[in-house]
Amino acid sequence: MTTPEREKKVKSILITQPQPEAGRNVYEEFVKKHKLTMDFRAFIHIEPLTPKEIRKQKINFADFSAIIFNSRNAVDYFFSLAAEMKVEMSPETKYFSINENVSNYVQKYIVPRKRKMFTSKGNEKDFLTLFKNHKKEKFLFPCSDIRKPSIPDFFNENGYDFSECIIYRTVSSDLSDLKEVFYDILVFFSPADIKSLYDNFPDFVQNNTRIAGFGESTAQAIREHNLILDIPAPAPGMPSMVAALEDYVSRVNSK
Repeated sequence: MTTPEREKKVKSILITQPQPEAGRNVYEEFVKKHKLTMDFRAFIHIEPLTPKEIRKQKINFADFSAIIFNSRNAVDYFFSLAAEMKVEMSPETKYFSINENVSNYVQKYIVPRKRKMFTSKGNEKDFLTLFKNHKKEKFLFPCSDIRKPSIPDFFNENGYDFSECIIYRTVSSDLSDLKEVFYDILVFFSPADIKSLYDNFPDFVQNNTRIAGFGESTAQAIREHNLILDIPAPAPGMPSMVAALEDYVSRVNSK
């Protein structure tokens, strides 16, 4: 937890995510208001597995009657791997998507059939209700090497015929060019971001750098590395990272 002596003025912030698309930078007004320097740099990226690595998992995509997608990345890598391995999915295959955005993305790769496409409203609780009338299906969950356990847990606890297949992995990006660059605040969004920090800079010392972290799993990773979490989010009255940063910077820069 931050202490009063750590509440120093802020001039520069590094967001450990890719640069937002034009018109989608939620930090833009915040940066202008406080006259800050803000940079974006993804600390992690994803890489697809090879067909050889898929085969090592003893998974054949064509053996499954239903595919579960929880991201557009999963859609892209699944169908790319299927094409590379010359696997043709049956037109009877059912596709279950976490939200409409992902469902629409699936249609880039298949001819949509109403009875074969199932979409939730975007939250996980609603998503899991989609499967209750499909217990006879053989489900495949193509996913990342880093994923929440809730989906596999649901299927295993309820006796579904279910398998998961890692089709892409999260990898630490090369940040060597940042070695001599310093920011007042570093903003992290996942435990993988913290891992990347230490993969790149194993001797990192926090000193006066303030750290912001989004989500409990990120906060836990920060604590495990004996770092000080100065700006947690979400927090009471601050549901987003930009709100938490606004609260902190407004306070320390007004002193």
